[in-house]
Amino acid sequence: MLETSPAALGQIADYFKVLSEISRLQVLCSLRSGSKNVSEIIAITGLGQANVSKHLQILTKAGMIKRQPQGVSVFYEIADPLIFEICELVCDRLSIRLEQQSQQLKQLETLRNSQNIGVTA
Repeated sequence: MLETSPAALGQIADYFKVLSEISRLQVLCSLRSGSKNVSEIIAITGLGQANVSKHLQILTKAGMIKRQPQGVSVFYEIADPLIFEICELVCDRLSIRLEQQSQQLKQLETLRNSQNIGVTA
């Protein structure tokens, strides 16, 4: 159950703030298939090196990804795959909502067309 203390809600809000940036979502998606170094993440996302580094730092600090030094390189990987379940839940809800809106628009269009037919007849 969600705690309702301001401190607990603040931590939840901070977690979702991290996910509210498109570039960070791109970085997370690039890591879905496994660990990668900065160069690989840049190639996948098309983001600049400074931008990727900034987002990797934020995601690491938030505990969503972890750093794995390997020789002279550093590889990044998802710390908790549950992050993708959260994203899937949101995507599913958005898909349902968009489908409902699409149906409503079709109904309005049908209504408008039937009214136009009555006007021209």
